[in-house]
Amino acid sequence: MLGVGTHLVLELWGCTNLNSLETVERVLREIVAAIDVTLLDLKVYPFSPIGVTGVAIIAESHIMIHTWPEHGYAAVDVFTCSKERDLQGAIDTVREHFKPERIQAMNMVRGIIVD
Repeated sequence: MLGVGTHLVLELWGCTNLNSLETVERVLREIVAAIDVTLLDLKVYPFSPIGVTGVAIIAESHIMIHTWPEHGYAAVDVFTCSKERDLQGAIDTVREHFKPERIQAMNMVRGIIVD
């Protein structure tokens, strides 16, 4: 199926390091490198009393991480357009840093082009 982009949605359960600004920033930067995209900007925000949201704006779209440390849960979105990319590096990176007990991955073709 041909589309304008690919959207990888990851549900991570039983995670560690979810309240660390440094870890979320490192994961975003390593995903950028692993999937070979162009970083335009990166922001990481803490929430009170706990939780972190981070976003990497990339020339090809975006990468986002939202954490709920109290539930051991993280939601990760990797949306890329232009050429097709192998997004396994994103999965490997979150697995390495957040150590999830369980990952649910959904991969969608966005903007399906109909002939």
